[in-house]
Amino acid sequence: MDCYDLTRMTWNEVKEALKTVKFAIIPIGAHEQHGPHMAESCDAVLAERMAKKLGEKMFPFCIVTPTINMGVSQHHLNFPGTISLQPNTLIAILNDMISSLKHHGIEKVLLLNSHGGNQSTLNVASMTLTKELDVEIYYAKTTASAKQSIKNFVTSNLFGHSCEREVSEALYLAPELVRPELLEKGDIQEQGRWKQLRPGNAIQGFYYYEEMTQNGCIGDATKASWEIGRQIVEESLENLSKELYKLLKIEVETPY
Repeated sequence: MDCYDLTRMTWNEVKEALKTVKFAIIPIGAHEQHGPHMAESCDAVLAERMAKKLGEKMFPFCIVTPTINMGVSQHHLNFPGTISLQPNTLIAILNDMISSLKHHGIEKVLLLNSHGGNQSTLNVASMTLTKELDVEIYYAKTTASAKQSIKNFVTSNLFGHSCEREVSEALYLAPELVRPELLEKGDIQEQGRWKQLRPGNAIQGFYYYEEMTQNGCIGDATKASWEIGRQIVEESLENLSKELYKLLKIEVETPY
């Protein structure tokens, strides 16, 4: 066994694993539209695949839980098929999962998130549940730390959803999600209040995704490739594992 994957283990195997496990990874995704060229399960699948790869790098010190397959996706709801949780629903699910993990002696948790719309909710969850449950809760976006690879390969000013970055990650981690013959650029709405409300601007707020893009994509998925995905994913895994070893004070021989 090179990864403690809770969905594939018996209770006896979990009992043995808990002798070395220091923390749990909870993969968190979403079920939402990803334009004409990606399956709607994209975020959930990528979160799960990333969590298992990180679990391999952190073996035998972590255990990977079942994936939370839905997230906070109200901004995508006007595209057919999107299913969204309310923020308090996601926090309630996390409360129950983390309470269960604590019952088994796991008191440190990484929320590994692949959907940007979850981030603000996870910030609140980390703060409130850390205090209420007396545990350590951290959160990270799956590939946000791959700053060098993203700088090298992502050329669109507007990217982050079904774009060259995300499609490349999928080509590397879960190619079955991608419809290669249907790849297209984001069909961006040039006018609209969404431009004023994007992250990094002076004022931010809620807007529906169709206010920004007619086909549900941003960036340029036609530039995506397996190799770009490999470099982004592997850089992220190196950065995440390095920080986890330091943060959790896991004493092992590592290259870090």
